[in-house]
Amino acid sequence: MIQAYENKTAKRISKPDLSVLIPYYNDDPSALLAALHTQYDHTHNVEILLYDDGTQDEDINTKLRQIADTVDQPTRLFFATTNTGRSAARNYLMGEARAPWVLFLDADMRPLHPDFLTRYLSEIKSGHSDIIFGGFRVADTADTPATELHRALSLQSDCLDAATREQSGPQYVCTSNLCVRKSVLDAEPFDITFKGWGWEDSEWAARAVTKYRLKHLENAALHMGLENTETLLARFRDSADNYVQFTKKHPDLAQSLTLFTLSQRLKKIPGQKTMRPILAFLVRNPLGVIPMKLRVFALKMWRASWYAGAL
Repeated sequence: MIQAYENKTAKRISKPDLSVLIPYYNDDPSALLAALHTQYDHTHNVEILLYDDGTQDEDINTKLRQIADTVDQPTRLFFATTNTGRSAARNYLMGEARAPWVLFLDADMRPLHPDFLTRYLSEIKSGHSDIIFGGFRVADTADTPATELHRALSLQSDCLDAATREQSGPQYVCTSNLCVRKSVLDAEPFDITFKGWGWEDSEWAARAVTKYRLKHLENAALHMGLENTETLLARFRDSADNYVQFTKKHPDLAQSLTLFTLSQRLKKIPGQKTMRPILAFLVRNPLGVIPMKLRVFALKMWRASWYAGAL
């Protein structure tokens, strides 16, 4: 069951130019919603849609209604009673979007530039792209020591400028800050067979760029929701089945990536899984003496070890 709510402006405007889509689960997207509202002016025909994927936190949802009611920007809210997963949530929002273009933002992102929406609208107007990825950044310092590992990993692997991302095509595309022509998603929806965290956006990007034009734009969003060490260990462990599914659907791309090569090498080592407790110890750094570069390396080896076991 899904309950819907819309502010007064949403009832009046039926054909926006861009729909911003924000799924959330166990997150509070109110700060993102407020930040987007500060960028709105009446020259931007932009609507915002949020989808609660079964959290059912009435405090958060009440706050979102209150924010929506204080602005003129068209804002619609959808509250699901059960969790159906990231891909299904995105597909639902896409089905509700009224604009020919949609912008997916994770609930823990924040626009980095004051003209964040304008940059996307300008690129859309140019007509040169079907898929636009803006990239993301992390804060200069972590909120807590527990999230510093995630910040270091992101800086090393994910926080890349548009020129660097452009060289790798779909490899660095993710749905945390992704603008797409709606007709592309109608033809190539997210694969709901991916369960839990990981690889569903990579699979979609690899599939979509074979038919549509991809643009890497310099329009980053700030990733505020850095995870703690235990969450990272669990996510990398539990995403092994999704990774295998990705490699089967896109073997050429998968085999061109360092992760695949490393996982295949580990797979050939008898008893390689016995090193996982050592890797986890290095990642957790219980004594506080392990250099960050070694912790990041151990985390990547931890992921490769679990993927090797699943391949």
